Amino acid sequence: MSYLADYDPEVYDIIEKERLRQINGLELIASENVVSKSVLEAVGSIMTNKYAEGYPGKRYYGGCEFHDMVENLARDRLCKLFGAEHANVQAVSGSQANQAVYFAFMKHNDKMMSQDLSQGGHLSHGSPVNITGKWYSVSHYGVDKETEMLDYAQIADQARREKPKMIVCGASAYPRTIDFKAFKEIAEEVGAYCTADIAHIAGLVAAGEHPTSVGVVDFTTTTTHKTLRGPRGGAIMCSDEYAKDIDRSVFPGMQGGPLMHVIAGKAVCFREALTPDFKEYAKQIIKNSQAMANVLIGEGFDLVSGGTDNHLILLDLTNLSENGDHLTGLEAETFLGEAGITVNKNTIPREKLSPFVTSGLRIGTPAVTSRGMKEKEMEQVAVWISRVLKDVCKNRSSKTEIDAVKKEITEFASKFPLYPEVA
Repeated sequence: MSYLADYDPEVYDIIEKERLRQINGLELIASENVVSKSVLEAVGSIMTNKYAEGYPGKRYYGGCEFHDMVENLARDRLCKLFGAEHANVQAVSGSQANQAVYFAFMKHNDKMMSQDLSQGGHLSHGSPVNITGKWYSVSHYGVDKETEMLDYAQIADQARREKPKMIVCGASAYPRTIDFKAFKEIAEEVGAYCTADIAHIAGLVAAGEHPTSVGVVDFTTTTTHKTLRGPRGGAIMCSDEYAKDIDRSVFPGMQGGPLMHVIAGKAVCFREALTPDFKEYAKQIIKNSQAMANVLIGEGFDLVSGGTDNHLILLDLTNLSENGDHLTGLEAETFLGEAGITVNKNTIPREKLSPFVTSGLRIGTPAVTSRGMKEKEMEQVAVWISRVLKDVCKNRSSKTEIDAVKKEITEFASKFPLYPEVA
């Protein structure tokens, strides 16, 4: 960092502030994690200097021989990790991975069926404000009103009525196990393709802690930066039958030159995920999530679906009220942020508020698990969350618990350094 500090102290200072924020606080956003020093080094490497449009062995620029090697390594490792026949690691995000699949096998106005954004789905699954919702005809399914879980019989009935070209499963705010085999059976019955977006649970799937979609559905998309604990980016897995179509859709269909420094980081990430240590890490993510959920339930909070099977918890804040005025997700996010706990507001089933306000709060354990925290620590974090939210619910201007918890968290976080060797 010395070069940056000397040349551009303004940028250096901003990065340093962010480093301190991460070190001194608790990252509980379900879609974020802490990469290893090895991944950081790869992403910050000289590999960023090269344009490498095309694929290994068929580039549009010379001098790509070592970029071919690292991309092949990343593809091979990803296939080994998930048991896939083919992998594309060039997608720069999960959203572009999803769009590439749609672009390869759907035409304008073809019908897609996917989980509603307000009930746990993702923006790139056909939300009306996203290009996917504008380009395709989308029918959304949701969760059961009583259980707040996916009802596969209801989804099957909807698919029979709608007859979509593509059924998308996978979610960004669904705390329960997803039955990919059930989705594939529904898709086969109505003659649809089936895509599973496992961006959130990819690390759990890789470790055998969640049923896999690879080899079950037609296409599996993922990000590499959530439970996989790698650099920010996307990937697609499919059978050899669809390999050429997928690759053509990513390049030249969706994007130009790939980010080769990020692909190098992906290769490192996939190697890490193939180790026994990573399997233990994935198990601990779920243990931590469930430990936190149990304490929050004991503190009187409502959890969407009543609990969690994976890395995330979705709080329903509608019962956290004073004089009938319930705490919003935006308020909860803000107040907890002031206390050093970073979370995000989130819509819940039967949401009545704007997506910019919401009635829910999403909490995830991947990043704090990466720092070495276990069940005992998660129970303490849940108590801190309860203290802050209950106090501010009574008095929105109260800073009593916020200030007290902030001091406790700063001391607590120091025991779990982000990168011990550079603390």
